[in-house]
Amino acid sequence: MTEHTAHTEVPDRYRYAVVPHIMLDDAAAAIDFYQRAFGAREDFRIDAPGGGILHAEITVGRSVLMLGDASVDEAEAASFAAPAALGGATSVTLHVFVPDVDSLAARAEAAGAEILQPPKDMFHGDRTVILKDPSGHMWVFLTHVEDVSQEELRRRLGAVTA
Repeated sequence: MTEHTAHTEVPDRYRYAVVPHIMLDDAAAAIDFYQRAFGAREDFRIDAPGGGILHAEITVGRSVLMLGDASVDEAEAASFAAPAALGGATSVTLHVFVPDVDSLAARAEAAGAEILQPPKDMFHGDRTVILKDPSGHMWVFLTHVEDVSQEELRRRLGAVTA
């Protein structure tokens, strides 16, 4: 699956998605990291009256991500928590399709991301890297390599798990 052929960059079923909103202990530092590691663009931010970031939005690839500081009064009142407050755990993994997962993985690792699974071609037709950012959030970046039918997906999954 390493040969890349012409295809849709983002499969149609993932083109319109739920917009994630993550909470962090230091949203400003996270935005800086996302810019360095993932090439994110900061679209806007709203500073909290008592300091920190109440709400910000960035774009990673073509995906929008909302974020803010878990420690601002408004976030605390709604019981939002950053991964550190959960013992380093998170119940959400963020998936983003990008044109070149290998270069993104190298850039992210150089910026301080922990690579949990190096880039590799997967049975589902995407080249994939799994990483954890310094805030503790899990990310899966994918480059779509090929369209795989449901039948072929099942066959490949059976070969992987056998």
